[in-house]
Amino acid sequence: METRLIEKAGAFLEKHADGIAETNHIERTAYKQYDVKRGLRNADGTGVMAGLTRIGNVRGYYMQDGEKCPMPGQLFYRGINLVDLVQGFLTEGRFGYEETAYLILFGSLPSADELAEFSSILAEYRELPDNFTENMILASPSVDIMNKLARSVLSLYSYDPKPEPNGDITKELDKSLRLIACTPVIVANAFAAKRHYYDNESLHLHRPNGHLSLAENFLYSVRNDNLFTAEEARLLDLCLVVHAEHGGGNNSAFACRVLSSSGTDIYSAIAAAVGSLKGPKHGGANMKVMEMFDCVKRDVRDWNDDEELHTYLRKVLRKEAGLGDGLIYGMGHAVYTMSDPRADLLKGMARELAGAKGFDREFALLEAVERLAPAAFVEEGRGDKVLCANVDMYSGLVYQMLDIPCELYTPLFATARMVGWCAHRIEEIANLSRIMRPAYKALIDETGYRSLDDRS
Repeated sequence: METRLIEKAGAFLEKHADGIAETNHIERTAYKQYDVKRGLRNADGTGVMAGLTRIGNVRGYYMQDGEKCPMPGQLFYRGINLVDLVQGFLTEGRFGYEETAYLILFGSLPSADELAEFSSILAEYRELPDNFTENMILASPSVDIMNKLARSVLSLYSYDPKPEPNGDITKELDKSLRLIACTPVIVANAFAAKRHYYDNESLHLHRPNGHLSLAENFLYSVRNDNLFTAEEARLLDLCLVVHAEHGGGNNSAFACRVLSSSGTDIYSAIAAAVGSLKGPKHGGANMKVMEMFDCVKRDVRDWNDDEELHTYLRKVLRKEAGLGDGLIYGMGHAVYTMSDPRADLLKGMARELAGAKGFDREFALLEAVERLAPAAFVEEGRGDKVLCANVDMYSGLVYQMLDIPCELYTPLFATARMVGWCAHRIEEIANLSRIMRPAYKALIDETGYRSLDDRS
């Protein structure tokens, strides 16, 4: 019965596919004709100004005489340069994600006592509600961890005695802390369920360890033997810090703010952000980078031959090689022009780890693509703007060197970004913003209704 139904539906949809495509097609020229900011972008590629924020700031260019001018990229968390923040906690020999989370949520760096208390609360909040893992994760496992994370975040609504917002920012902060703390546990358990039910491996579930940092606890949870080195934990901690926030204009933070502006609950807003980050044009790009480099490593005979590699990259842009979509993942950014500070930070750490773990050739290949890709874009007529590697270029290799499976690359991004989303959620509702409702130009003529007998 099910097979016949699928075949019947498939035949019906296939018959209408061309018509559906034609009905929904809009010519690119129409956007210019009606002065519509496609993708909420201005003609010069800058974003349409849609909001105000005190949380993060991204600088990748400056405007001079109406022209967009390249500059080295900078990223600020609550006014503090990301590079200075990272150098600060690394120099003092600390893990950085917890104090970064405090900074993003509360607007200032914590004192030693405040950091200790904040970290203690996060450790206590890692425990999932009773039977949550059994009922929400193991009972309905997913092959995609991001899908399971979004569903789990929504499910937490049912375990909250007062899930609806009531204007109390303290309550929203409390829910935020719980989400930040339990997200890595949900991800680890969802990954264990995926390996067990889809990969036929043994099921290993580890309770959170309250004495470990968030980065340490994640490695402890996803490894069957719970073992990891201090160097591995510090590198993962750095990955979490550089992914924690990126201004209100990125797709997932904007999605969170759009839903929050409607007055809905935090679980619905955060689940939307998770769904946004899953996309390959956003957080899912780190997995695409590794898939693309698998193609490069397979198809390019001599990784040290710049001419061969350059020719291959041009083929990728022409959809003749790589993943067939004409994209060089890991290159380019909506804001950054000359450099992405997150990529620079990860690149420095990745270079050191590559030497220790025997990934020198892979690292050199990434650097070569970063160096050769801009010219390939120009030669293929894909623009002449300054092009830099983005954070996804090196984060995938870092995760690979940490023996983290590719299914966890984007969920780790979500784990880190949870604090940024929660901060934007709180800022949105604290300012009683109007519901976001952009306008769309209708491109269809008015038609009359015809009775069923008159339709051919």
